[in-house]
Order: sequence, then C-alpha cells, then structure tokens
Amino acid sequence: MRRERTNWLITILLILGSVFVLFPLYLTVSVAFKTPQEIADSVIAPPKSWSFENFITAIEMTDFFNALGNSLTVTVGAVVLTLLTNSMVAYAIARNMHKRFFRFLFYYFVSAMFIPFPIIMLPIVKQTSSWGMDNIVGLIFLYVVYGLALNIFIYVGYIKSIPRELEEAAIIDGASTWDVFWRIVFPLLAPMNATVGIITTLWAWNDFMLPLVILTDKEMATLPLVQYVFQSQFSTDYHLAFASYLLALTPMIIVYFFAQRWIISGVTKGAIK
Repeated sequence: MRRERTNWLITILLILGSVFVLFPLYLTVSVAFKTPQEIADSVIAPPKSWSFENFITAIEMTDFFNALGNSLTVTVGAVVLTLLTNSMVAYAIARNMHKRFFRFLFYYFVSAMFIPFPIIMLPIVKQTSSWGMDNIVGLIFLYVVYGLALNIFIYVGYIKSIPRELEEAAIIDGASTWDVFWRIVFPLLAPMNATVGIITTLWAWNDFMLPLVILTDKEMATLPLVQYVFQSQFSTDYHLAFASYLLALTPMIIVYFFAQRWIISGVTKGAIK
C-alpha cells in the first residue's frame, strides 16, 4: 500500500510537471498562428485559421536567415573551441593537482563562477572595443573564456576518475603527452564532452545579454537580439513575436531530435561518474 501511494504521488507530480512545461509551449504555438483580434478575444483558445503570414512577416522584419547564420556560427564556434581548449586545460590541472600552482589555478578558475556578469560587463565592453573584438569572433572567444569556470569544474572531477595506468602504459609504448591526451584521454571524455557541449550550445544559442553589449554591427545580430524588434515602448506585437520565438526554437528541437541518444548517454554516464 505504501508503494502504491508513492507511485500515485509521483504520477501526479509528473503530470503537473508536464502541464507546466507543455502549456507555455502550447501558448507559443497557438499565439504564433493567431491574428491580433483572435489574441484579444482569447489567448488560450486555439487559432481559428492556421496561417503562416505571421512567420513570413517575422522573417522579413528580423532578417531571420542572416541572424540564423550568425547564431549558428557563434554556437558551433563556441562549442568546438570550448571542447578542444577547456578539456586540455582541465587535463593539465587534474593531473597536476599535487602541485601548488595548478591547485591555485583550479580554485582561481572555479572562483569565477561566483562573479556576476554585470560587475565586469562595462570593463569587458571597453576592452573588447579597444581590441577590435566587438564582433562575432570576439563573442565566440568570450563564450570560450567565460565557460572555463564551470567546464573545468566538470572536467577535472571526471578526469580524476580515469585510471593513470592507461596513460602510463601509453607513455611506456612511446606516446608523448600530446598523444596520450588525444588518443587515450579525450575519447574517454565523451560523456563530459556531451554534457559540456549541451550546456555551451544552449547558452550560446539563447544568450541575449552578451551579444547585446558586445556586438556593434546590426548585421552581426544573433536570433535573441533580432527578436527584440517586436518590443516597442508602448506595446508588443505578440503574434509576430511568438512566431519569431518559434522559429528560433525550431533549430534546437531539430538538434535534440538527432542528438538525443548522445545527450541522454552523456548526462547519464556523467551522473554515474
């Protein structure tokens, strides 16, 4: 009886959680296909006529495909460079934690997680502007650097669980430190690479604040920035805004659909480790 009661409680909680997740998604899809008059009549009711005019207008107003290209460039560049560089830094720290310098580096990087971005926002804006990095390349670089704190914390704990004997055996066979990392350690980091890749992808794709303060050219705007065009001082074009939100959401849904096997595997293995 006690187990049945617990199962009913879990079922109810899962249903409530599903409602809280799916209802906003339903509203997004519903409003995206409605006219302003239909929104005024009822927000919750489904649209009377499923028209794609809102999407066409949103694409034209936001220059969607240019912004999509910018977001893809920033996200892919940030993910690739993050996986390549952050894993190397974490490996060097994890295998030398007995040395004071590397132990200091670890705590130095991790301490950056406790510094709010607004505190360093203005100095970063001034510095990137003076160095000519107020563009997409500079934005990618900042994502890689700002991700170091959390990513090193994740990587170091996982690398410590990898037996040193694997690396020692490779060194005995004549492998260099570079070969040991890329041929032995990096393939074993696949679960953590999946986890870090997921975090970086969602962050770089959805981030609004950093592109807003860094990018100076309107042609370099990412998807979160161009969606701000629907917000005016006195009102918001909700039907166009929600259509734009749905367009920006679609690439992430496609990515998850094709990569869900690696995503679930990475999160599960990372939790076990």
